[in-house]
Amino acid sequence: QTYAPKLILLDISDISCIRDVAKEILNCYGCVDILINNASMKVKGAVQSISLELDKKIMDANYFGPITLTKAILPNMISRRTGQIVLINSIQGKIGIPFRAAYAASKHAAVGFFDCLRAEMEEFNISVSTVNPTFICSYHRQPAPGNWEASIWK
Repeated sequence: QTYAPKLILLDISDISCIRDVAKEILNCYGCVDILINNASMKVKGAVQSISLELDKKIMDANYFGPITLTKAILPNMISRRTGQIVLINSIQGKIGIPFRAAYAASKHAAVGFFDCLRAEMEEFNISVSTVNPTFICSYHRQPAPGNWEASIWK
């Protein structure tokens, strides 16, 4: 069956709205066959210059966002005993490089979670894949002076 596309806006770093968005998707379509977690946020800077607030925002977007969305969709896939979950991650989830500590940490955490999920979902015939590309050209948001998001990339 073919469904008309539906645009649903989601800020993956806003954990509080993810479950409602997943519920909206499931109510609209009844199921999700393939979930591709592809949103990401990165920051470049020395560890001592990046605030803990920004570290947490990066972790929300790159780790808690994808796992919250996955956990919201997962019961439907398990009940149907089929589905595919993909995490588009980063090579920095495997190796760390200077000036990317928050980003690399969030990507390492995501790899660990999805590796465990892959093993757990095998019995339900749900495929879990992690793609770790090298560097990706992203857009850089130019901030106002003094903005703590000065070095965020989305």
